[in-house]
Amino acid sequence: MVEAAEAEFGAHGFSRGSLNVIARRAGVAKGSLFQYFADKRDLYAFIADIASQRVRSYMEDLIRELDPNRPFFEFLTDLLDGWVAYFAEHPRERALHAAATLEVDTDARISVRSVLHRHYLDVLRPLVRDAHARGDLRADSDTGALMSLLLLIFPHLALAPYMRGLDPILGLDEPTPEQPALAVRRLVAVLAAAFDAQHPATNSAQTRSEEIT
Repeated sequence: MVEAAEAEFGAHGFSRGSLNVIARRAGVAKGSLFQYFADKRDLYAFIADIASQRVRSYMEDLIRELDPNRPFFEFLTDLLDGWVAYFAEHPRERALHAAATLEVDTDARISVRSVLHRHYLDVLRPLVRDAHARGDLRADSDTGALMSLLLLIFPHLALAPYMRGLDPILGLDEPTPEQPALAVRRLVAVLAAAFDAQHPATNSAQTRSEEIT
């Protein structure tokens, strides 16, 4: 049933996926699906969780391999490179991530995005917290804002190199083989300029005043 549901939701989205098709491909009666799930939203969340666990397992192994105790933005660059490569090699996970990220139905979107966000935050929050604690980030860094930016960047880089129309700026709409890596480095450079302890904070009001004069 899981394989049938992943194929259907990955192809058509969660709210537009057909439970009849899932049941037929799984060789079960449609009504039997709800012996295990309270409703369609519960089924959506379950499938999103299964797919997210596969991605998370890969990323946690990669994090250990890359050594998260390195300078944070150097580590983040390599992590994002690995993230992009993973979705290049795993079209089913990419399709389900797209289905969750681009879901148009509000109830379905809340169900699946809350699952994705939980996995993202469980993995990323300790990395940001530890980087802040060891001094890789400026002491006055708004780590919540950094987390919010990472929650935008990771899904974008998972999808934009492989789905037309998502990226008009970084060259990911029709990428050359090296373009995703260049995009990663541009984005990390912006984050480093804002949060890296090696980049002193700039008084933006003073800077604007100096520019005007």
